[in-house]
Amino acid sequence: MTGAMGTPDGEAYLAAIAGIVADVENVGIELARVQIRELRVLAAAGRLADVQTAPRNARVQVHDMVLRSIAAEVGGVMRITDRTVQRRIGEARLIIEGFPAAVAAWEAGRIVRGHVMAIVDAGANLPGELWAEFETIAIERCDGQTPNRVRGELEILAHRMHPRSFAERHEEAAAGRCVRLIPGRDGMSDLIATLPTVIAEGIHDRLTQQARAIVDTREERSSGANADVVATDARTTDQVRADVLADLLLAGTPALDDTGDTTAGPLGAIRARVQVLVPAATLTGADDGPCDLAGRSPIDPATARTLAGGTGVWERLFHEPTTGVTIATDSYRVPSGTRRFLQARDQHCRFPGCRVAAIRCEVDHTHDHALGGKTELSNLAHLCQRHHSMKQFTAWRVRQLKGGVLEWTSPLGRTYREDAPTPAVAFTPATTTPGSPAPF
Repeated sequence: MTGAMGTPDGEAYLAAIAGIVADVENVGIELARVQIRELRVLAAAGRLADVQTAPRNARVQVHDMVLRSIAAEVGGVMRITDRTVQRRIGEARLIIEGFPAAVAAWEAGRIVRGHVMAIVDAGANLPGELWAEFETIAIERCDGQTPNRVRGELEILAHRMHPRSFAERHEEAAAGRCVRLIPGRDGMSDLIATLPTVIAEGIHDRLTQQARAIVDTREERSSGANADVVATDARTTDQVRADVLADLLLAGTPALDDTGDTTAGPLGAIRARVQVLVPAATLTGADDGPCDLAGRSPIDPATARTLAGGTGVWERLFHEPTTGVTIATDSYRVPSGTRRFLQARDQHCRFPGCRVAAIRCEVDHTHDHALGGKTELSNLAHLCQRHHSMKQFTAWRVRQLKGGVLEWTSPLGRTYREDAPTPAVAFTPATTTPGSPAPF
């Protein structure tokens, strides 16, 4: 099938894709039914252990023995260990008994398994009496979103509903920071650092930037002093990132690859970047709720305030239709003020389900600038390199509706709406109300 989309070969290709998509959709429905049924059966196994020991007012040890016996029986049929079955029984009871509304929404096709797991993972950290209220709100938040996209929002929702402040709980968790060494196979080991999220994100971002600088300047460095070494360097970004980490920790400086005379500049000059959304009330100290590290997970308010106060590029913006943010320009280049507005509005790549932070994305003209598309807010959105390329070189199409909503159309004609992230950015006068987005 080598013809264009409009040719018979192209039509056959689309028909084949349509058949695959329909089959995947049907399999997904059947799989959901089976998965829900399995969870209910496993939860029933756990309740059976309760029933068997309740009349005897049995001790915890007796209940555990009964549960072990049931798990071993079930494990024989499932061909997995009784320990695994017992763990899965506990997980099934948490899902089925703790979050029944989420299971019902899954069964009705409103959400998928990934949504349920995101709801359970976030909600389980709350006191049990708040679970019903949490899942009701969470199910609504999942509507039209992929599990990956909504997970961070659900975590922040749970943190804000928790009776203890996020700042207090983070302080306790931070006391457990550590570095662990786990021996692996074939002379390899895993070095694991448990750190505050924003620090871990910054470390990973800096390593990534340095690794990309090394990979991207191979051609420039191919005629230098280490030309022979560079010519045979076929390491992946992951491999280079690991090598740079080892070099920094052991030598104290990224001297493994010299990029100082290239367009990338010296590796040591590369600094970490993180993108954080800070509510105005949190910024002023009126609220101690969590802040959103775009593309990752919540961070503590104290760290967010430190980042806000210490950065040299944190600027205050106001959205005034006539005199505020630059909303359009005649040039292709996006003005810095507009770019900052878009970063705050989009937060991440705007392809459905993608959570790559906006600071690592490209600002795309929804309607191609070369074909008459304007450089204005209503025609701009962030796309990561992967989805930017897909928009350019495949049959996927997108148009921007009011309010920054993107409507994607697949080669089969299916449409997927990508609403502006929630909460949407709000640029307000200097006076703010508690919980409102920061005017930055």
